[in-house]
Amino acid sequence: MSLDAESGVLHGGRLVARRLKAHGVRKLFTLSGGHLFSIYDGCLQEGIELVDVRHESTAAFAAEGWAKVTRQPGVAALTAGPGVTNGMSALGSAQMNHSPMVVLGGRAPAFRWGQGSLQEIDHLPFVRPLVKYAATAGSTAEIPALVDEAFLAARTPHTGPAFVDFPLDHVFMNLEGEAESPAVREPRTGRADPAELDAAVARLRDAERPVIMAGTNLYWGRAEDELRQLAERLSIPVFLNGLGRGCLAADHELAFSRARGTALAGADVALVIGVPMDFRLGFGAAFGETTEIIVADVAEPARQPPRAVAAELYGDLPATLASLREGAGAGDSATWVAQLRAIEEDKLADERQLLADKRAPLHPMRVFAGLREVCDRDAIMIVDAGDFGSYAGRVVASYEPGCWLDPGPFGCLGSGPGYALAAKLAHPARQVVLILGDGAFGFAGMEYDTLVRHGIGVVGVMGNNGIWALEKHPMESLYGYSVVADLRPETRYDQVVAALGGHAELVRAPGELRGALDRAFASGAPALVNVLTDPTVAYPRSSNLA
Repeated sequence: MSLDAESGVLHGGRLVARRLKAHGVRKLFTLSGGHLFSIYDGCLQEGIELVDVRHESTAAFAAEGWAKVTRQPGVAALTAGPGVTNGMSALGSAQMNHSPMVVLGGRAPAFRWGQGSLQEIDHLPFVRPLVKYAATAGSTAEIPALVDEAFLAARTPHTGPAFVDFPLDHVFMNLEGEAESPAVREPRTGRADPAELDAAVARLRDAERPVIMAGTNLYWGRAEDELRQLAERLSIPVFLNGLGRGCLAADHELAFSRARGTALAGADVALVIGVPMDFRLGFGAAFGETTEIIVADVAEPARQPPRAVAAELYGDLPATLASLREGAGAGDSATWVAQLRAIEEDKLADERQLLADKRAPLHPMRVFAGLREVCDRDAIMIVDAGDFGSYAGRVVASYEPGCWLDPGPFGCLGSGPGYALAAKLAHPARQVVLILGDGAFGFAGMEYDTLVRHGIGVVGVMGNNGIWALEKHPMESLYGYSVVADLRPETRYDQVVAALGGHAELVRAPGELRGALDRAFASGAPALVNVLTDPTVAYPRSSNLA
């Protein structure tokens, strides 16, 4: 059903699509559902590409992935009932990652509500705790304004997910007369409190051992240039996690990673930018007892820091970091930087043996040593794994913003194929590498069919150790045994990908790795390099998850 827009008669799906287009949307991720037909028709009429997947979870993760690599809201359309519930994990992920995304839901018709229509369920009560905005269209005429409100909520700091569903009758009905096309409203951002800025400047000016710990909201706040300028002006060592990785190139003279424990514990002043003091920072205990902490973020957090802080700077991050740079003046931390660099180099030297390890099955470090040799500087790394992903985080460097996508603190496996799909669609000329565990493949491995159908040349590199390593090793350490932590050894996931039409490689020994990677990248096709890895290797964890 396609109606003539020139007649002034538009159906609800066309109204949805027009507002998506007004907000700059170019791709809509979805899995075919009858409740969404009018939205599909509207998108086709408005020139928005439909990207269909094999599970609604992937459609929603692709929307989040699009946000992560473009810093613009990603959009998914999920059919009523199970379509929406299948996307819930991605909403939870986007909430914790502050990823701006909009989910459009189908919904049973309003005129028969309560009579038992197919997939009739009220989504809002269970979606609302995960999103910044949730609404149901009460009429066809309400549709444009609700879509606009969803985008405004998704883009307002703290950014995050929003949800609107459309009853079947309203979204298929025609709207007589001229549909409104209001200008897109820009979100408002505040500025840091001047008194708090003064307090922060005073501490940074007097600091002898300063450190910066920055994370995901630095990226969402688009403050990477100001971060670099601040670090260079004050000579402050920088550590990054989450989407903050790459916001200072890994080979910058002030970029560190291995010396983090020493740096955070030994700092006299720590500037914590866009990252909560959660389990990744020991709930604040990663810093020394006497460390004065300055927190800066795009907006006030939902929960207060777990320990006392010296200053709180909430608002426009580029402006905040520029004010700190101008106020604190030039710093001289050469001795402190040299001390940390020596620790960094010593730890890198300690890793060289494992990077060249000759065992078969392979040590995970050896896999990533090989991967580093074939990846471009702007390659986008997608992590969908447990221990294998942790080794990737340790070894694989990021040099540009938006080049490192892991599940984040929600830790949801199965996000990788959706992220990778979106990343390659957004940046078709760049390498996109999907770092997979064999366990994670079970969540969304069939999305290789999606990659093949759409011609998306993502290269997957799998660490296949036949176990749930993130659970097996800790459980054995605690109890002396493990249960429900074993998979089938040496499963040929590569043959699954080949059956779906992709390029496939199996690697059993280190000498086979480089050739397999070269062929995978050269194929231009969706590829999986299935690397058998040593199940006895346990990642040396130090963080307290709770």
